[in-house]
Parts: sequence; C-alpha cells; structure tokens
Amino acid sequence: MTSQNGTGFIQVSHPNDFLSLYLYAKMEPALYLIPVTLGETELSRVLPAFNAEVIPQIRHFIVEDVRSARRFLKKVNRDIRIDDLTFYPMGKHASPELFASYLCPLEKGESIGVISEAGCPAIADPGADVVAIAQRKGLRVIPLVGPSSILLAVMASGFNGQSFAFNGYLPIEPADRAKRLKQLEQRAYSEHQTQLFIETPYRNAKLFAEILRTCRPQTRLCVAAGLTCPEEFIKTRTIQDWKKHPLPDLSKVPAIWVIG
Repeated sequence: MTSQNGTGFIQVSHPNDFLSLYLYAKMEPALYLIPVTLGETELSRVLPAFNAEVIPQIRHFIVEDVRSARRFLKKVNRDIRIDDLTFYPMGKHASPELFASYLCPLEKGESIGVISEAGCPAIADPGADVVAIAQRKGLRVIPLVGPSSILLAVMASGFNGQSFAFNGYLPIEPADRAKRLKQLEQRAYSEHQTQLFIETPYRNAKLFAEILRTCRPQTRLCVAAGLTCPEEFIKTRTIQDWKKHPLPDLSKVPAIWVIG
C-alpha cells in the first residue's frame, strides 16, 4: 500500500505499489463515474484492472446506497479503510441543492466517485443529476469502463444498434401500459428504432403477459435477464414464437425488454 507520512512524501511499502504511486501522481481531481457489477458477478469478469487502481485513491463517494457501496469497495480492495471515507447518499429524489453541496470537495481539489446500485452510474439513475451539476460548474468528469445492461441487451438482441431508445419503466396501470407498448411497437416499425424498457422483477411476469397480449404476432421481442450473472438468459423470438414456448421465471431477475 502507498501512504502519506507527516513530511508530505508518499511512502511505498511494496515494489508493486509503484504502479499505484504512478497513478496517484497522474490522477487529476475529477468526478469519477464508477461502474459496479450487475449482480453477483466476479469483478474481474466485467471491470478492468484500471478501475481497481483508481478507486482506492478516492476518499469521497456520492452513492445510491451506502451499504452496497461499502461492500463494493471492499470487493475492489480489501485494504480500503472504509471508516476513512465519506459517503454522500443520493436518496430517492434528486435534490440540486444537496447534490451541489456534495461536489464541494471536488471544487477544493479532491476527487469524488459516483457509485450506483448496478451497472454504470448516471444511466437511468439519479447520478445523472450529479453529473449535470458538475458539468455546469465546469468540473472534470471521467467515466470509467464497466457493464451497461442497456448496451449489452442491444448487442445481444440482433436488433438495430444504429438507432435505439431506452424508455425506462412503463406505466403500471394495464390500460396505460398496453397503450405505451403499442406506441413503442409502432415506433420500432415506423422508425426502425430498437425500443428498450425495464420493470421491477416481481412485475416481470405480468409485463411479459401484457406484451404477448398486446404486440403483433410478427413483432420480435428480446428478453435479456440476469446479464453477466450465472442466471443469465437472453433470447429473441417473435411474439407468436414466444407463445409456443414455456416462459422463463423472471420474478427475481432484473431484465431488459427489447422490441425490434
């Protein structure tokens, strides 16, 4: 490990730490967007080694959930001293004033990390509001490489990767949801644009049934669930073909739904 002694010099306790020392010297103060795994997946499978060198140099973290962020940081490097870190929870509702105050350390020259619950921060989560404030303030923003369920689903679907749209959650009310499904289906046909959306896992079965009732027989549906995890399931079929097969149990599995 590298550490700073009372004289202001960096101490190196192991030859391998020269890489960390080099990175420490090269790192510029920035808002680092730190991807996490999409589930119970080995970090080495989905995150580059570079991330593991950057993260231990950061002492301030804006997070969606403090407990899961702490667990993730320990998986990255068990030598990270969690009690020496400062965590700023984003909460369920975006607060521009609160988020702006979280960026004070960066304005003073200290790096900050943003950690979401799953995948890449600022993609379909409140981290986007933090990034927007940082950009307005002219602060440096650096996205790190990591898994995005949206991009992975597009890649595996066989649908148009030149034009696609992520639509978040569909309406809960059945009539509104059916109307929205028809709108997205029509856009897929008229604009040749791939349409993606998500649902809370315990509602996946109802959504699946609604899609099969609402969409045209020839419409293609890709279900991409448990991406990068042991339970990964990815399949593209027409609606009429889906009706001929037993449907997967997705009641506890995060899924991306793709219409093309």
